[in-house]
Order: sequence, then structure tokens, then C-alpha cells
Amino acid sequence: NMKLGGLGPDYEAIKEKKQKLKLQKEYSRQINEYNMKNIIVVQRLPAKPQVSSVTRQKALEYAKKIPRPKTFITRQSDQEVKEERVLPQAPNGTSFPQIPSLESLWSRHEKEKEVVAAFKALHIL
Repeated sequence: NMKLGGLGPDYEAIKEKKQKLKLQKEYSRQINEYNMKNIIVVQRLPAKPQVSSVTRQKALEYAKKIPRPKTFITRQSDQEVKEERVLPQAPNGTSFPQIPSLESLWSRHEKEKEVVAAFKALHIL
């Protein structure tokens, strides 16, 4: 008597799988109950020790006494600061954007205009 494969469902195999799943669930439930009963309460990490206000005050006083590093920022003279604020104006009244190279070129232009005016005054040109 050989049983060959058929077109319908195999009820015997389904019953075996169902029984196996039922046993697995029961086993996992029992293990879960056992673990819940026998869990040792995990000790929490010790709390941070409270810093007293006296210690904080001492630390603040110490911090005030430490010399601060010196900054190497060069301060511009008042005249240079005033010149930076005034934007050069074009003949038609529009102002140029504030660019450091543009400012240096503008000052160079003004100096060269003065030199040319001095040469014209001396009738060299």
C-alpha cells in the first residue's frame, strides 16, 4: 500500500505541524513564566554623588584666577574704521559693493589721481 501524492490537502501533515506549534508555544510560555519568577532584580547603577555648592564655588573661583589666552586681533585705527563705513560713490550716484580688494584699489586710484594732479600743477605733463 503506497500512498501517492494527491491533489487535495494532507490533513495528517497539517495536524502534525499544528501539534508541533502548540507544543512550542506551550514550552515558550513555561520558560517565560520561569524566567519571570526567577529574575534577580538587577541593581541600578549607583546615583551620581551630589556635588556640594561649596565645591562649585571653589571651582568657579579657581576658574576666575586662570589667565585667559591672549587674542591676536589687531584693532584698526578710528580713521580706518570711518573710511570703511563710507562706500565710494560712482559718478552716477550708485555705490560699489564693499569688497576689501575694491577698497584698496579705490584708495590706490585716489592716490594716483593726486600724483597726476601734482604733476599737472608743476607743468611736467
